[in-house]
Amino acid sequence: MSMGAQEARRGHLAMLSFSALVAGSFSLGGMVGPFIEPEVLNAIRFAFVALVLGALAWMTGGMQRETFRAPWRYLILAGLFAIYFVTMFEGLKTAQPVSMAAVFTFTPAMSAVFGYFLLRQITTWRMALAIVTGAFGALWVIFRGDFELARRFEVGFGEMLFLGGCAAHALYTPLLRKLSRGEPAMAFVTGILIAGALILSIWAGWDLLATDWAALPAIVWITIAYTALAATGLTFLALRYATLRLPSAKVMAYTYLVPSWVILWELALGRSVPTAMVLPGVGLTVFALILLLKDEEPQPVSA
Repeated sequence: MSMGAQEARRGHLAMLSFSALVAGSFSLGGMVGPFIEPEVLNAIRFAFVALVLGALAWMTGGMQRETFRAPWRYLILAGLFAIYFVTMFEGLKTAQPVSMAAVFTFTPAMSAVFGYFLLRQITTWRMALAIVTGAFGALWVIFRGDFELARRFEVGFGEMLFLGGCAAHALYTPLLRKLSRGEPAMAFVTGILIAGALILSIWAGWDLLATDWAALPAIVWITIAYTALAATGLTFLALRYATLRLPSAKVMAYTYLVPSWVILWELALGRSVPTAMVLPGVGLTVFALILLLKDEEPQPVSA
């Protein structure tokens, strides 16, 4: 196996981990909505993981002056992810985790468009077929296999709000590659997280100070810890690692696995799961991923 093929395979493994970790955010996020505002939760998680990763980057020698060249890059990337995370937790107040995860699977199509305009990455016929298949599967899940709901196009507020957040996430992927200047991954991610914590703290404003932290139930602290370390720190590293090795559309193709992972998370947490009517849609999203794993063309690695 060539070095390029090995790097591509590692990129795929990174995104497989990414999809499983992201899925946990949907299930846990659906449980904490009544207790804490989305922007407050995300401000705390960004600050927490920035401290952890920043300390690790400093100890390993990755945090150097050159890392903070052109800090506007971090503000742009962090702003996009802040929009994504806040709309996700806000949407989970009214939408089911599996339905929200299905909305998330629209990001490969949007990422392919952004990837073309920003990086001139071409979408092959196989990738286009996979994107259409995945989108159809996502719609099946969102409408719960009910053709009457689909005909009336009854989409909830939570799903529509999160669709805007997914567009921000899709733009983040090719933009990350375009703005990266070869910085060590951990230091680069730390820069994004610091900028994100700043943006979200301003966004949260008075709510951040008014929150009664002592009165919050344990599930909120569990969610903050999980989303900070696993669903933010590790997924940021995995996403940057894979983005430098795979085309943007293929990176985001792993979002097709998220609804399946969410169903497993919901089962593990003892929560209700969708009826069997949504399973064909989940199957289509998995098939879309398989299509995108074919004809791999390794990408150049710059970091």
